[in-house]
Amino acid sequence: MTTGLPEGGASGGPTVLRMLLGAHLRRLREAQGVTREDAGWEIRSSESKISRMELGRVGFKERDVADLLTLYGVDDAEERNRLLALARDANNPGWWHRFGDVLPNWFQSYLGLEAAAALIRTYEVQFVPGLLQTREYARSVVLLGHGRAKGDEIDRRVELRLQRQQILTRAEDPARLWVVVDEAALRRPIGGHDVMRGQIEALMEINANLPNVRLQVIPFNVGGHAAAGGAYTILRFPDEDLPDVVYIEQLTSALYLDKRDDVDLYAEAMERLCVEARPPTDTAKVLEEIRKDLDE
Repeated sequence: MTTGLPEGGASGGPTVLRMLLGAHLRRLREAQGVTREDAGWEIRSSESKISRMELGRVGFKERDVADLLTLYGVDDAEERNRLLALARDANNPGWWHRFGDVLPNWFQSYLGLEAAAALIRTYEVQFVPGLLQTREYARSVVLLGHGRAKGDEIDRRVELRLQRQQILTRAEDPARLWVVVDEAALRRPIGGHDVMRGQIEALMEINANLPNVRLQVIPFNVGGHAAAGGAYTILRFPDEDLPDVVYIEQLTSALYLDKRDDVDLYAEAMERLCVEARPPTDTAKVLEEIRKDLDE
């Protein structure tokens, strides 16, 4: 029997490994007709702990995984060793761990999802999306929320944001990014006109040279639109076992939605946004118009 799971670590680090292992444990449990309550009893825990494990929202103890595999009838030594190795890998910290001093816990899960996503669709109202920000623009945004922080902390927050952008240019399977941004975000002079001009020029270069990035602008004359509730992101993964996730960031926390009905509603709103926005073929012209206005 094959697990269908990766041999080693995934690009998304522990977050996605936990999700993959959790999904596999759920399939094994359901195949044997074992309830979450009985599984929880087997590992000296609760039904809710099993639920969190299967959703990939907690770390895995090797002993717990081994006991569950025995309960689920997995007696093939090779398969057991592979799953236990995956449990160990899932507990390793992601690359962002070294930024833990400036990284809230609720955002760490998103970084793992973002790094593993095959397709990221995002709608932004206030700012240029973080994956497309220049260093100067990113610093200006960070200062808005952390103006009293020391210089080295600001530097680390900016560096974290820039390192995230590597998913778009990595040699193997770069992520696809589809951005719908409100015109107001492109005209709001975050950091001043020089910083904003540099940001617009960077977007023009990205739009022209990165085929995996699609950028659309919602002009002022659209008025109200499908996503009037605010910014959000939808992440889709290459592994069919992982559901799409909607990420909605708040001031001191975030929402992660993966129920099919919720995801479908946000996906439908995103589709309507793409229709209401200027087509991607107009993006270069829109950016050029904005840059000219900044020069005046």
